[in-house]
Amino acid sequence: QVQLVESGGGLVQAGGSLRLSCVASGGTFSRNTMGWFRQAPGKEREFVAAIKWSGSSTRYADSVKGRFTISRDNAKNTVYLQMNSLKPEDTAVYYCAADRNVLRAVVSQTLYGYDYWGQGTQVTVSS
Repeated sequence: QVQLVESGGGLVQAGGSLRLSCVASGGTFSRNTMGWFRQAPGKEREFVAAIKWSGSSTRYADSVKGRFTISRDNAKNTVYLQMNSLKPEDTAVYYCAADRNVLRAVVSQTLYGYDYWGQGTQVTVSS
């Protein structure tokens, strides 16, 4: 069974930075596309960023382009989300997700493209 554990969330002022980490275990991490999603209170979970199993392709939501960077270290079974120039509207619980399909060519930007989820880490940006 795949397990995903996020860390790195916290409270930061607007304009600040945070780096989230997600460590995967129990699966074939180096062959799976990974994604980050977020959910603010009263809102649906939304796509933030995703990275292909090889690291050769990434996708971002328009709202975070130019501010967030997704990366992965397959040797450490870890995916990262570097978040810069944070805004109050970035406040949410951030979830790491894994696509169970291995060596997939397409990088999904929807909830339905992911099968395994972490427990989430809270990010709060104060104004």
